[in-house]
Order: sequence, then C-alpha cells, then structure tokens
Amino acid sequence: MVNSRAHKHQRIKWFSLVRITGLLLVLTYHFYQTSFPGGFIGVDVFFAFSGFLITSLMVDEFARAQRFDLLGFYRRRFYRIVPPLVLAVLLVIPFTYLVNPDFITGIGTQIAAAVGFVTNYFEINTGGSYETKFIPHLFVHTWSLAVEMHFYLIWGLVVFLIAGLVGHFGGRRDAQTTSFRYGVAFVSLILAVASYATMVTRANGLTEFSPVYFATVTHSFPFFIGAVTGTLSGVTTLTAPFARLSQRAHASVAALVMGLSAAGLVGLGLTLRFDRLSTYRYGMLAAVLLACVMIVAARVLHDQTPTAREPRLVSFLADTSYSLYLYHWPLYVVFSHLMHNTAAVALTVAIGLCFSALSYYVIEPTLAGRSGQVFSWRPTWRQVGLPVSLLTLGLGGLTGLTVAHAPQMSRLEQTLWIQGLYQDRDQLKALNDQVVALERPKSSAPPTTSPAPKSRDYRAFNRNSTAQQYGIPSGVSIIGDSVTLGTREYLSQHVAESSIDAAGDRTMDLAYTVLINAQKANTLREFVVIAIGTNALNDYAVQLNKVVKAIAPGHKLVLMTPYNAQASPSWNSSKLGELERQLPSQHKWISIADWGQIAPQHPHVFKGTDGVHFGGHADGDVLFAQVVNDALIDAAKRPAKK
Repeated sequence: MVNSRAHKHQRIKWFSLVRITGLLLVLTYHFYQTSFPGGFIGVDVFFAFSGFLITSLMVDEFARAQRFDLLGFYRRRFYRIVPPLVLAVLLVIPFTYLVNPDFITGIGTQIAAAVGFVTNYFEINTGGSYETKFIPHLFVHTWSLAVEMHFYLIWGLVVFLIAGLVGHFGGRRDAQTTSFRYGVAFVSLILAVASYATMVTRANGLTEFSPVYFATVTHSFPFFIGAVTGTLSGVTTLTAPFARLSQRAHASVAALVMGLSAAGLVGLGLTLRFDRLSTYRYGMLAAVLLACVMIVAARVLHDQTPTAREPRLVSFLADTSYSLYLYHWPLYVVFSHLMHNTAAVALTVAIGLCFSALSYYVIEPTLAGRSGQVFSWRPTWRQVGLPVSLLTLGLGGLTGLTVAHAPQMSRLEQTLWIQGLYQDRDQLKALNDQVVALERPKSSAPPTTSPAPKSRDYRAFNRNSTAQQYGIPSGVSIIGDSVTLGTREYLSQHVAESSIDAAGDRTMDLAYTVLINAQKANTLREFVVIAIGTNALNDYAVQLNKVVKAIAPGHKLVLMTPYNAQASPSWNSSKLGELERQLPSQHKWISIADWGQIAPQHPHVFKGTDGVHFGGHADGDVLFAQVVNDALIDAAKRPAKK
C-alpha cells in the first residue's frame, strides 16, 4: 500500500467536478425534462461517487487503525445527511402557501417518508411514478436519500464484519490492510452484480419502471461499483498499481479523460429515456462506469497538479450540491406554477444556493460541534444556537399546522373519485334496466324516452344510421382514461345518447378489453369514441391496430388524440397522436377528435394542474365536450365500417 500526497489533506481537489456533473444532470433533467430526458442518471453519478468515497475512507481508516469504527461511521453519516434534510423540509413548507392547497395533499406522510428514509418504498406502495403525477410530491426526490441511507446502514455493517474477520486472523499491518481491501472488493463486486442482475430481470416485461427505479435492491449497484473502484484506487491509501499509474500519467491526459467521461454522461442524458427497457439493461450501467472513470481520472489529476488550487466557485458548488439537491425540487414545483419556466429556474437556483450555503457553512458544522465559516467569520453554536433554535421552533410549528390542515386528496383526485362513483351508479342503473327489460311481459310496450337535444348534436347529421341494420345500439360509447373520468358528468350531459366507461391509468390494451367485452354483450353503441393515449405504452402502434381491427361492422370510430403539456415529440403519447391522425385517410369510418392540437390553444384550462388533467375546470369541460361533438358530427357524415 502507498500513502498518497493527499494524506495530510483528505479533500481531493477535482472530485468536486464529479459532484457538480451529477448535480447538473439532475437539475437539467428536472428543469428541462423534455429536452434532457435522461438526466436522471445524475443520481447514479452521485451513487457511484458515494460508494467510491465512503469505501475508500473505510480502507484508509482500517489502514490507520486496523479496525473500523461502525458507530463513528453511522454518526458521521447522520450529521451529514439528517440535519440538512430536516432543515430543507422546514424551510420549504412556507413556500407551499404561495400555491393552492393541492400541493400539500398528504404532506404529512410525505415528510414522514422523507425523514424516515423510506420515500422510495412509499412511492412504490402508493403507485407513484418518477416522471408523472397529478400533483408532484414535493419530496419525491428524497427517494435517492432513502436508497443511500439503506446502503450506508447495510454496507457499514458488512465492512465492520469484514474488518472483524480480518483482525481475527492477525498478521502484519500491510498484510491485514491488503486482506481487508480485497475482501471488501470481492463482497462489493458480488453485491453489484446481484443488484444489477435483479434490476435487469425485474425490468423485463414492465411498462412502468418506477418500482424498479425506486427500489433499494435493484438500484444499489452504482454504490457497489463505486465501492469496487474505491478499493482498486483509493483516496489516501492507494494500491501500488494505481500509485504507479498516478505517477506516470500526465495531467493533460487525466483532464482529457475527465472531460470525455463528462461528455459521455451528457450524451446519455440527451438520449436515454426513463420508460425504455434499454435504459435498465445498459443505460444506467454505462452511466455508472463513465462516472467511475471520471472519478479515477480526477484522483490522478489531483496527484498531477500538486500546486494547482481548485477554483472557489467549483468548491462552493460541490460543498452545497447535497443541500441544493434537497431544495431544488420542491422550490421548482412551487415556482414553476407561479411564473415562466426560466424565471422559476433562476429563482429556484438562487434561493436554493442561499439556503444550501447557510446549511453547509453555518448550521451543519455548529450542530456537529465545529465552528462554521462565512468568509472570515467562524461562527460557533454559542453564537448561532439561539436564533437557529428559535427559527427551528417557528418553522416546526408552521409545519405542524400545515400537516394538520393538509387535504388528504387533491381536488383532481376528489373529482376522479366522485366521477367514479357516478359511473358506478350509472352502470348499476343500466344493468338494472336490462334486467327489468328481460322480465317485462312481451305484451307490455317498453317506455319510450327521447333524450333532450344536446349542444352540437351529431344526430342531426346521422341520416344513414347503421344501428338498426347491424342490430347494435344507437348512440355513443366513450371509452376513456382519467382525463375523460374527470369530466364524465358534464360529458354525459352534453353528448347525446352517450355511455361512458373511464378509469385512471387506463392504457390502450385495457381499452381494447373494455371494447371487446362491450361488443360481446352487444352494448357497444354505433359511435365509438376512444379517448386513450396519455399513458401510451411502447407498443402503442400494435395496441391501436388491435382496436381498429376489433371494431365490428356497423360502427363508426372516433379517436381522441392525447395531450400532455410536458410531452416532447419523442414521447409515446405524441407519436400515438401522430399515428392516429393518419388513420382517417386509410379508413373512411374513422374520425379524429384532435384534443392534442386544440388543448394547447387554451393554456388557462390547465393552469395549476399537471398539464394533462383540467380537473373539473368549467372551461375544460366545455372544450372537451365540444371537441368530442365536433368529431361525432364528422363521423356522422362518414360511412360505417363494412
């Protein structure tokens, strides 16, 4: 083993660039998701770096003391992770009063999950998606802290046991350190392979990858790959091969390798997609390996630039990167619903950096019994303890009140729940009417009903109705997802002779099942409206083709294109909409209700929402029904399927 020149000063200068790269990837992903869809790999960069640094320091500690202090390790991790997290939660809560109460829906359980380091499993168990939610959870990003804390708890214990086993057999100091290093390397390699294999295996066949992405078991491999890298190089106590490499390498080569690795990570950020299987098979692994190459190159560059000083801005950004990660997401969620995205990003970064600097340079060190540092001032707990305590008490009280008065369901969720009850009621009534009709004596004439004329009524144009010819019910069958469910009551009152079957998270394959069942029961009406697509799967073209082929003769099909304000042209929902627009030229019995083109012309309808649902907004109800009725008028003028 070789003691590096870093022994006197543990900080490796250019490691800051690795931290900053990971932070910028994550921030860019959250701020500009449609332009930088793969930036979520920034978390994997953080994970790999944490695994490298923590394991390298464990080797250093064992080389120095021939033991590993497990409680000391846990104590250091606690002071580094928990105080900034608690402070972030307390400082974020007042900003939630700037937006509507929907943003604090269930905030108590979110906070409990965050400070309990179980956000990842909280999101899995509540069906959370990392990319889409009606109202984004303010602390969903703390899923990564949960995975990191689980790694620290498990890895600390494993390394403690390895240290005890090596110490039990005794031997020379150098020999013991070597045994410890390679014992740690072997175990971390096994755990890395096991975690990665589990992710790849579980990802197969999935259409929603959030459970695999969030889970500790499947997403801990970056830590262990970083740990393997740490045992093969190191921070202070280096292996002889790495020491020789570090001495012979040129600073320019190390800098070039760092730059190319960072460029590779940016390239992955531009090309990877959260909802692609290839991301879980190869993409994240490639990101972790590039991160490890960048880490090793930074370690070499440190030795090759003994007189160089790391720029203060770089050190500052690295120091505050963890806290800025904590602040950026909830602040951005709030500000992005109050102002233009550019202004929201600028304000998020400015306020986030201020809070992060306060946390890292003042509060964290004084809590740990050290003096802080603000330029030339070195505050101690005696100086800042009282104002910090009063601030904490005040913010704690406000947080308690916020949690106590937070709604348990957002307005959109309430709307969907109520509309779901109405739908159940109507379906029960329809079933009862069928039973009554079957039991009615044949001599009794059924009651005649004439639905009241609706606005923009398609029936006036349906002069060549095929319902009687093909023995199918007249009217309109609407099969939709949560967007349709949210406006169901209004839609049923303003689309003549309509029957609506809608459900949240419904995909095209599920709509196909609903359609087939209705067709078999002879309840599928003459006009069929398919309002599905926001939750488009990778095989959207196959599923759409199944629906088109399944429609029986006599029907007229209306396809409603999906709309998502956040979607880019590369999203499945966008590509589905383009495919649907091509079908009327191929099939005369298909019409398009182009919600995807009309909705963005009315942005006020989606103000304060997730950009998909208008959640009972009156203007949204009117607009949605108008788009459906206009398409039905077009369909009424077209021939039915032969």
